[in-house]
Amino acid sequence: MDTKKSLKNRKTPKVLNEVSELSESDKFFKSSENKREVGDGAPAENEVETSKTVIKTIEDVDKAIPSLYLHLKLDLVFIILLLAALGTRIYNLEDPRYIVFDELHYGRYVTLYTKGVFFFDAHPPLGKQLLYLAGHLAGYNGNFTFDRIGSAYSESVPVRALRIVPAISGSLLVGITYQLMLEISTYQSTAILAAVLVLFENSFLAQSRFMLLESIQILFGLWGILCVIKSTRRTGYAAVLWLCFGAFSLGCCFSVKYSGIYTYYLAIFLVGRQMWRRMSNTESGLRLAVSTIWRLVVLIGIPLAVYIGVFYVHLAMLPKAGPHDSVMTSAFQASLKGGLASITKGQPLHVSHGSQITLRHSHGRTCWLHSHAHVYPVRYADGRGSSHQQQVTCYSFKDVNNWWIVKRPEQPSLAVATPPDAVRHGEVVQLLHGITSRALNSHDVAAPVSPQAQEVSCYIDYNVSMSAQNLWRVEIVNRASEDSTWDSIRSLVRLVHVDSGSALRFSGRQLPAWGFHQHEVVADKALTHQDTIWNVEEHRYTKAEDRKERERELVSAEMIPTAATQLTFWAKFMELQYKMLTHAADAPQGHMFASEPLEWPLLVRSIAYWLSPNSNVSVTHHKFMQLQHKMLTHATDAPQGHMFASEPLEWPLLVRSIAYWLSPNSNAQVHLIGNMITWYAGTLSVLLYGGVLVVYAIRQRRAFSDLTPLAAQKFYDAGCILFLGYWLHYLPYFFIDRTLFLHHYLPAYIFKILLLAYVIDHIYYNIYVRESIKSLTHIFVLCIYIWLVYVIITFQKFSVLSYGNTDLAETDLLNLRWKDTWDFILHKKK
Repeated sequence: MDTKKSLKNRKTPKVLNEVSELSESDKFFKSSENKREVGDGAPAENEVETSKTVIKTIEDVDKAIPSLYLHLKLDLVFIILLLAALGTRIYNLEDPRYIVFDELHYGRYVTLYTKGVFFFDAHPPLGKQLLYLAGHLAGYNGNFTFDRIGSAYSESVPVRALRIVPAISGSLLVGITYQLMLEISTYQSTAILAAVLVLFENSFLAQSRFMLLESIQILFGLWGILCVIKSTRRTGYAAVLWLCFGAFSLGCCFSVKYSGIYTYYLAIFLVGRQMWRRMSNTESGLRLAVSTIWRLVVLIGIPLAVYIGVFYVHLAMLPKAGPHDSVMTSAFQASLKGGLASITKGQPLHVSHGSQITLRHSHGRTCWLHSHAHVYPVRYADGRGSSHQQQVTCYSFKDVNNWWIVKRPEQPSLAVATPPDAVRHGEVVQLLHGITSRALNSHDVAAPVSPQAQEVSCYIDYNVSMSAQNLWRVEIVNRASEDSTWDSIRSLVRLVHVDSGSALRFSGRQLPAWGFHQHEVVADKALTHQDTIWNVEEHRYTKAEDRKERERELVSAEMIPTAATQLTFWAKFMELQYKMLTHAADAPQGHMFASEPLEWPLLVRSIAYWLSPNSNVSVTHHKFMQLQHKMLTHATDAPQGHMFASEPLEWPLLVRSIAYWLSPNSNAQVHLIGNMITWYAGTLSVLLYGGVLVVYAIRQRRAFSDLTPLAAQKFYDAGCILFLGYWLHYLPYFFIDRTLFLHHYLPAYIFKILLLAYVIDHIYYNIYVRESIKSLTHIFVLCIYIWLVYVIITFQKFSVLSYGNTDLAETDLLNLRWKDTWDFILHKKK
């Protein structure tokens, strides 16, 4: 009877109620299970059927009415840190309304993007494109002239918009450091500490408030590393997705500046480390191979696609000829709107007997084979004698003396026949200088600056025993066949001197004053050297037999760009990569604001961004008189030394700062200078971590276990990410032969700050786990709080040099000059 009553009670509730209130159904089933009495051990038939019916009904209704849930989790700490960073970075962002330091260059690039005019820079264009995008959205029309550091911006320039991308990047950097430290499995308090140290770091603040690219590069780099770490700690689609995000961000990182490639190397190491660990697992070799291959495809394919895509956009945005065209080859220039004058529909393609041509050096420095009526001195400064023949040089500018006439040795006439007698690969020709009509020649005489090579001249008959040796064999390097014709623009040729077997070569060395400091051309036995390659740029046929008439034709030659020719994206892209990689050799070797990597960790150098030309100044250091002159005479050919340059060994101790800007009306100024408390503590943490790492390694070798497996894993993870990241971004600068500044140290410095936070975390852990000294944890935490207060006070003290909005008295500047090597600027009071 009890069982029947129980079954009856179960049938009473309506099915609708059972479905609509699932919690009540759950209670119902639980209560019915409690009421069920044990009989013979078998369930009643109608009880089983009823239960199945109810469950099936519930499942059917669930399928009919699917629910969609969005779970949103907000990290309040992250939001607070981000808001604090935005507040410090965006505060009065439009001040000062003057061109500050490298805003001079990046502002020019933004203007050229706006006008669609081609420009050349040694770094990839993504950062400059982001600056342009912000300016374009704010309505910048490109009519402002970025003429010199310190010029005031006009009202039409959206200064805040042009500076907003670095400011937002610098703000996000604070939040990313917090997330990265959490992912490394430190305490949340440690992650907060790392983010706070970045937040209150003066160098990052200054670098984020102007049109500069370091904050953008570092943001992309850290976000990429964070995504890669997340990928290594996940499986399945999550691992793929995070690695794709990371690869995309890393591609953006080195598409901003090439120094971002060091962050990319760190990511490759982390993924390689993950796969190395998996080799010790029992999974199949095929599975491991597939996992390795798809990671390699993602890590190589996506960054490469980003990099190529950035340049595709870059070239598409710049279709017009501009001031930097001469860096590129003739074919590249001809592809731009308003390109080379002589590259028109009417220009002959095949070089023939009687062709008038200009020969351009195809590798490295842009210059044209050139001659003039002046001769080599009888004796050089070292006492060696010369041929005293007409000088032949490589000249970096368009000039009528760059024209040469191609002539077959056996033909006296210079007029082009009908049909033209095209010159082919392997044929011998003479090259007559267009203005002086003297033939390109070489003798067994040492070259003036490169005595190991042979002198090249234009032959003058002095009626002595030295006869002319003026025959040259044309070798087409990129020929399609042995019968290929010598074509203008397209053919890369090597001119081999028949008598000596030497090739016409640009030596790269400059002649003394007697050669007007033009570049030396020699005949070299090393035929395959890249500087022996030339190409015909401008080309037309000789019409007049009379020499005077030919000279009039040459002098009146039109050199103004009129028409464009076609060049594929891939041809442009590959040429641009080559020029960017080889451009560094032509860069200036010194800059007065440069610094070395060793100076960056200790903030040895700052950068003077601007100094008023209308003020009498007295300076706290004698070098600032030099600064005044150098900044006012700033040009692309920078001086061989820069007042604010620094060495890599100076960076860890912040020996040099960089003056970025000085107000024309007051002593308000902007300097790139670090927070001394954080800077020196970070340098100490690098040394401390390295020492502890060695101690742990030795003790582990001797079978001592100082750390638990989890703590040991955290310690070595920090080493692989932070310690290695620091050295990867720092050490390369010891091998870079160029002018260096403190801001080159910032990508390494961000890793040093994170390592500092971890070292503090590790010290706290070691104190906490040891019962004998566990009571000292509170004292240690108190010391960290006191130290952090000093960090914030120092940040506030030096923030006047980051914002540049405070008129500083002489005593203020002296109080801020914590190191004698820091150079501050002071207006003399009248």
